[in-house]
Amino acid sequence: MSKFVAAIDQGTTSTRCMIFNHRGEPVSTHQLEHRQIYPQAGWVEHDPLEIWQQTQRVIRGALEKLGGSAQEIAAVGVTNQRETTVVWNRKTGKPYYNAIVWQDTRTDRLCTELGGNDGPDRFRARVGLPLSTYFSGPKIRWLLDHVPGLREDAMRGDALFGNIDAWLIWNLTGGVGGGAHVTDVTNASRTMLMTLDGTQWDDEILEIMGVPRAMLPAIRPSSEPAAYGYTLHDGPFGARIPICGDLGDQQAATVGQTCFNPGEAKNTYGTGCFMLLNTGTEIVPSQHGLLTTACYKFGNAATVYALEGSIAITGALVQWLRDNLRLIDSAAEVENLAHTVDDNGGVYFVPAFSGLYAPYWRSDARGVIVGLTRYVNRGHIARAALEATAFQTREVLDAMHQDSGVELQALKVDGGMVRNELLMQFQADVLGVPVIRPRVSETTALGAAYAAGLAVGFWKDVDALRANWGIDKTWQPAADDTARTRLYATWKKAVTRTFDWV
Repeated sequence: MSKFVAAIDQGTTSTRCMIFNHRGEPVSTHQLEHRQIYPQAGWVEHDPLEIWQQTQRVIRGALEKLGGSAQEIAAVGVTNQRETTVVWNRKTGKPYYNAIVWQDTRTDRLCTELGGNDGPDRFRARVGLPLSTYFSGPKIRWLLDHVPGLREDAMRGDALFGNIDAWLIWNLTGGVGGGAHVTDVTNASRTMLMTLDGTQWDDEILEIMGVPRAMLPAIRPSSEPAAYGYTLHDGPFGARIPICGDLGDQQAATVGQTCFNPGEAKNTYGTGCFMLLNTGTEIVPSQHGLLTTACYKFGNAATVYALEGSIAITGALVQWLRDNLRLIDSAAEVENLAHTVDDNGGVYFVPAFSGLYAPYWRSDARGVIVGLTRYVNRGHIARAALEATAFQTREVLDAMHQDSGVELQALKVDGGMVRNELLMQFQADVLGVPVIRPRVSETTALGAAYAAGLAVGFWKDVDALRANWGIDKTWQPAADDTARTRLYATWKKAVTRTFDWV
């Protein structure tokens, strides 16, 4: 009898395999980092072959820690860093180029050209997204324009595109031996190439972008009872298991937080920060800088949509303090360092390393540290870095309220940064609502597991998933409103200093 569901969570800085029981509890996990490649300023790349190798290792590591048989795993779900673009050869399995990461800004000029007289909103009504370096479509076009021979191979159908989910599913299900070339609606909705109302590739946009349809994966539900394909006996699982769950990481976290009702929202604190508000089966256009995106599609049920606020740099800022400035030796140290001071000392850190995402969408912006005096020390810098995440989240929440009219009563949070108690308290203070951390904070992997488990009947329905969700800790906002008034107003002033730098 099947006891578990496995999830592969391929993120911006690491890959892990997590195995969950019927209560939605992790029983085994294995995680490995991969290299961040920066060929020049504004360019961010990953090695797709390294990611595939790390994926195989984490699967084997999680199975070894489980001490059980892969035969006890009912299904596999995949979740991934969205928009990160891979193009590989169908016959050799080799990528034509490194994966271009979602944070990469090399397509800035191309996006301006594609906007023409209509500007960044040229396709927004159809795809829910502004023209931005963030999304996959312009990245594909850049590869087609700059990699010799790629366009010819793409026209023949020999070159395959995918976000990381498609790359991993193709390899897991056979690769050059007949791997499934598929993606789900949530990943497809991040390419700028899929119409939201029909959840199909848009031929007119493909022509304008210059992307051959032959290189695109089939769009499937996020939870697929028919399965996208099966793992191989000689693969890392060592057994034939259906892969039947696929969600972009932020949509997966929304499912893991069981935000199944319109009006429910979650915020994931990872490399970036991503808040999603479930809008049900209604497509809600944003007038305040948010994205309209597919949230999930379970089997034959209608697609559920969401409003999303995307912040490029949050946890990555702590990593930058560690790796670039050597201010700390490990990410966990940032909280202790921030606790050495009582406040930010007047310092504000706006980490527009890749421009500003929601709600500004300013690719001309670059990071700034403002308010420096001789009084400021490394503790103030650390505290300002943490506060930047909370302030950016407040900006997104304000935009969501303006678009939806929904007053948020509490914020469900997840991701690696929610272990930082100082940040979570400040987040509650600057929002003015309770912040709630669930018992299982790694909800991205859990959401992928839920999608796969629903497909095979491991969990009966979404009510069974809701029954698994429970509160670990709640932070109540401080009675003093300084954080959400004076400090936030100064933050907004600091943001304006990032504009028009490029």
